[in-house]
Amino acid sequence: MTRYTKIFLAFLLFLPAVASAQLNGVKDLIKAFGGLLNPLIGVTVALALLGFFWGLVLFIFHVGGDEKAVNQGKRIMGWGLVALFVIVSVWGIVGFMQNAVLPGGSSTSPTPLFPDRR
Repeated sequence: MTRYTKIFLAFLLFLPAVASAQLNGVKDLIKAFGGLLNPLIGVTVALALLGFFWGLVLFIFHVGGDEKAVNQGKRIMGWGLVALFVIVSVWGIVGFMQNAVLPGGSSTSPTPLFPDRR
């Protein structure tokens, strides 16, 4: 199976969730995207933390000896931190968009500065 065939099959797998008849606007699209993203966040955060701690183990246990392993540990820790930052940032942006656009979020009208005194 070629690479493009796998990508096409993955696209077909997620197509009903994104382009179903239930999506009637931007709000439904954001709900669907959040529904797909939220379960994956825990798994990706766990993998990024595992990678960071693996780099930390390589760094600590080889700090006095193999310079190549120390540099590899530093590199793995750096990429683990970058991955954690990106994951948490995307999670925050999606949460902000859901609260700003969806009903019940922070999209309520602001209170007037000088309310009518009736």
